[in-house]
Amino acid sequence: MRRALSREAVALTIALAPISLALALAFGSVAIDPTHWMALLAGGGNELEHTIVWDLRGPRAIAAFMTGGLLALAGVLMQALLRNPLADPYLLGISGGASVGALSAMLWHGALPPPLAALAGAATCASAVLLLGSHRLAFDPHRLTLAGLAIAAGAGALVSLMLALAPPGDLPGMLFWLMGDLSNAMPSASAAAILAMTLAAAIGCADGLDLLALGEAKAMSLGVAVRPLQWAMLGCAALASAAAVMLAGNLGFVGLAVPHLLRLSGVHAHRILAPIAVLAGGTLVTLADTLARTLIAPGELPAGALLALMGVPVLLSLVVRRSR
Repeated sequence: MRRALSREAVALTIALAPISLALALAFGSVAIDPTHWMALLAGGGNELEHTIVWDLRGPRAIAAFMTGGLLALAGVLMQALLRNPLADPYLLGISGGASVGALSAMLWHGALPPPLAALAGAATCASAVLLLGSHRLAFDPHRLTLAGLAIAAGAGALVSLMLALAPPGDLPGMLFWLMGDLSNAMPSASAAAILAMTLAAAIGCADGLDLLALGEAKAMSLGVAVRPLQWAMLGCAALASAAAVMLAGNLGFVGLAVPHLLRLSGVHAHRILAPIAVLAGGTLVTLADTLARTLIAPGELPAGALLALMGVPVLLSLVVRRSR
């Protein structure tokens, strides 16, 4: 029964991924006549419609899909390393550091653009957590979690101060970024390379991650180099989270809910779980972004807020399911 359920979940995820991208191209603030689609797919059609579909919607859909894939993959790795099905990829303070970096660039109009400033802030906080949360290279999940919570709390205080000091004209953009904003997201070669590299690393270490779920001692007895595996995968999770934040700001619930739901559906082997989580996370963020720019068109909602609204009932249902 569980194996059949996992096969259905994998098949459904694979089918929904291209559908989400097609919907992202088809819907937006400007309606496009369905009869024009064959010409647009062939590279022709009306010049304005061609620009809307391939120059505006297409790159944004790819960026949204990459962001969701990065967050879901980071969630898979964090939950495996901490052996906690509700671990979040932002647990290392990456979200807070990225927020400080991006808002600093917006507030003081520095030399770095907000995406690069966000990446720098995320890398700084992640490095601080890794240094503070380890002792003589020992991997301690509890110490890492406490260090991440402390760094995140400090970053949250800095964000509050910057919002209080920000000129009224800068506040809307800063708040929109904090809620998760894909309006200016564009596909990034560096983000694509990070996604490919971290996915390849996760698949290559899949057997070790499967054995790590049995406990460190059991994994060591079966020949797994536990410490190198833990630190390598933790670095991959931090890198993937930072790349996602660089693309779209703070998008919650993706890295937490997607891997957990896939595991509940029976997908446990990391060799399958990692790539399927990338597809599922990309699909979720792409659909949320499509809704964000069509629900109140020509206005736009922050995709992060819609993801949060979608994630809350999922988490509550998981709580009820676990209590039963």
